[in-house]
Amino acid sequence: MKNNKGFTLIELIMVTIILGILAAVAVPRYMGAVSNAEAAAEAATVAALQSAVENYATQAFLENGRYDYPDNPFDYIEVDGYDGVGTADEDGEWAISGTSGQVSITHQRRDDNVYEWSYDSSDLTDLDGDDRGANVGLDPENPNGNQSAAYAAVRTTASGDESDGGTGF
Repeated sequence: MKNNKGFTLIELIMVTIILGILAAVAVPRYMGAVSNAEAAAEAATVAALQSAVENYATQAFLENGRYDYPDNPFDYIEVDGYDGVGTADEDGEWAISGTSGQVSITHQRRDDNVYEWSYDSSDLTDLDGDDRGANVGLDPENPNGNQSAAYAAVRTTASGDESDGGTGF
């Protein structure tokens, strides 16, 4: 009596094809989920920076009678991956660069894209008692007419191309 234990070649090929199809569908969905999670964490960090800056300005108004923005918003909130002055060049790293007043805040994602937000602590308004500049990624609250839409997030890819970040900050 012949004992045929095991799988036929056709069965093995079919299982391999099914696993390949599942992998082809699952990997891009996983990568998309990772990218969406990074974007959500990035949005939360930028919102926290914006809030910290506004809290600082409000406190300055209560103490001195004038709104004022801090030179470095990272001094007033703890951010994981903040590396100080420079440009973000490692995965998950946040950095701030520029001179006093107009600075850039950068964050590098795991896919090596670097996102950048502008921040300006100098007085961009003509209003009395208001020394506020442009909050992180936003136009000045009280613009004096010479500001543009350059305060949006900008993504720089690994190849150096720039585009609108599309994150809505």
